[in-house]
Amino acid sequence: MLSICLVYSGLFLIISLMVFLFSVNLMILDYSIMLELEMVSLNSCSIMMTILLDWMSLLFMSFVLFISSMVIFYSKEYMLGDLNLNRFIMLVSMFVLSMMLLIISPNLISILLGWDGLGLVSYCLVVYYQNVKSYNAGMLTALTNRLGDVSLLISISWMVNYGSWNYIYYLDFMKNDYLMSMIMYLIIFAAFTKSAQIPFSSWLPAAMAAPTPVSSLVHSSTLVTAGVYLLIRFNFSLSLNMMFFMLFISSMTMFMAGLGANFEFDLKKIIALSTLSQLGLMMSILFLGEYKLAFFHLLTHALFKALLFMCAGCIIHNMNNCQDIRFMGGLVKQMPLTCSFFNIANMSLCGIPFLSGFYSKDLILEVMSMNYLNLYIYLIFFISTGLTSCYTLRLLYYSLMGDFNFLTLNMINDKNKIMLKGMSGLIILVIMGGSLLMWLMFPTPYFICLPLFMKLMTLMVIMIGGWMGYEFSNFYLNYNLKSLNLYKFSIFCSSMWNMPFISTFGVNFYPIYLGKLYYQYFDQGWFEYFGSQNIYNNLKLKSKFIQMLLSNNLKIYLIMLVLWIMVLLIYLI
Repeated sequence: MLSICLVYSGLFLIISLMVFLFSVNLMILDYSIMLELEMVSLNSCSIMMTILLDWMSLLFMSFVLFISSMVIFYSKEYMLGDLNLNRFIMLVSMFVLSMMLLIISPNLISILLGWDGLGLVSYCLVVYYQNVKSYNAGMLTALTNRLGDVSLLISISWMVNYGSWNYIYYLDFMKNDYLMSMIMYLIIFAAFTKSAQIPFSSWLPAAMAAPTPVSSLVHSSTLVTAGVYLLIRFNFSLSLNMMFFMLFISSMTMFMAGLGANFEFDLKKIIALSTLSQLGLMMSILFLGEYKLAFFHLLTHALFKALLFMCAGCIIHNMNNCQDIRFMGGLVKQMPLTCSFFNIANMSLCGIPFLSGFYSKDLILEVMSMNYLNLYIYLIFFISTGLTSCYTLRLLYYSLMGDFNFLTLNMINDKNKIMLKGMSGLIILVIMGGSLLMWLMFPTPYFICLPLFMKLMTLMVIMIGGWMGYEFSNFYLNYNLKSLNLYKFSIFCSSMWNMPFISTFGVNFYPIYLGKLYYQYFDQGWFEYFGSQNIYNNLKLKSKFIQMLLSNNLKIYLIMLVLWIMVLLIYLI
């Protein structure tokens, strides 16, 4: 009997190849297909199920399905012995279907279905291991993504004014009309929450509580890239002022993630911060107006990042679930094939010629160098690229080189055949995918005209970053002693500029503290004085007075008699 992993893996692989060939056909013919099915008609407002099949949506869908196929095949061994394997595979399949619905839809309502599906299923997958850490991470992920869902819902209700939810007809209108530009701001807000840009970045490393195959799928081609893909579809609606401000935020995200990864020791979190850095790069080049380059990097990044997570999962599996890179070392001797895959994926991430990452990353940096930009953006781009190679080399030296740190005494070997087969499917595209996509997507080459120094700037930055990563990897047992002078700074950098604190404790603490003050000053203070206590005291005084009048005192009776006689005399006179 075939395993559920093999069935779903084979199914996704076959569909992926068919969809890829279809997308190439549409690309050659310069052809798009749009299907509209009317679901509900209310007066002049119709709810349509719209499907847009063009080369971009189908190409992205084929990559999502291919990576899902490899990840599900890989899960057959990684999740071996798990009692809920069938549930896990069904959740992953629902995740992929939600992503497909989001990719092929140019309609905000059906986009919301896919968008909400991603958020809901991601919560189920993050809390899969059912411990306190997973629950906290899942709640942070779900609530942060919920903010984006709310902004999408508001934009849907706003578009009722215009009679249709097919945004594809309104792209130019959104750019020029003030009221329609509000929809664009809401869409950007939704994309920023889903793609974890500042200030919503804290959920992405927290989502590492999920099983590694899920991390491989979520952080390569599905959940986090949904925001970038949505903005690629809306790119014609971006105004210049909006683009410049968003460019600043996304470039700061790229810099923050690269800096944080250099201070991190958790293997999966380093790769998660690397994902965040690359998402910042995609957003930055998108806000510079090069949506095709953003899409190109989205596809190449999906390949090598999925492979990186799968290799990390294989290492963690062998290390008996230990994720601290300081406990590793010399793994290349015990796991040569896995470490080879890991190295190739890391070199592709750095942009080493002529791997898949080089074609997109080098082109992005050269196109950015040709634009009229200020010095700040230019420096942030290149410093972030240097930080990428820095944390990559640091990771490689800690985990693969040197002597084995016998802190987790395990039998480490390279005999995970099913996992290796799953990774082998991706390694081919990690090596060849960049050039293949370059030939497909850019039939007319980019004309880059730069001086020699600026042309070589990318390679120089990569080499300098690699050297710095080697220097950082020398901080072993005396790491804390060396960093005591800058201890607070290193804590600040490694905690993503205090963003997890702001997103969790910070969000709760200040409203609760304010509520406590209001409770003390109002409920227990002025309201108590003028409200319940004051009424009680007044009634008490009045009842005392009445009680005194009724106490049979002769003096009081005589005074009352005199008063009544005086009133009577005044009335008679």
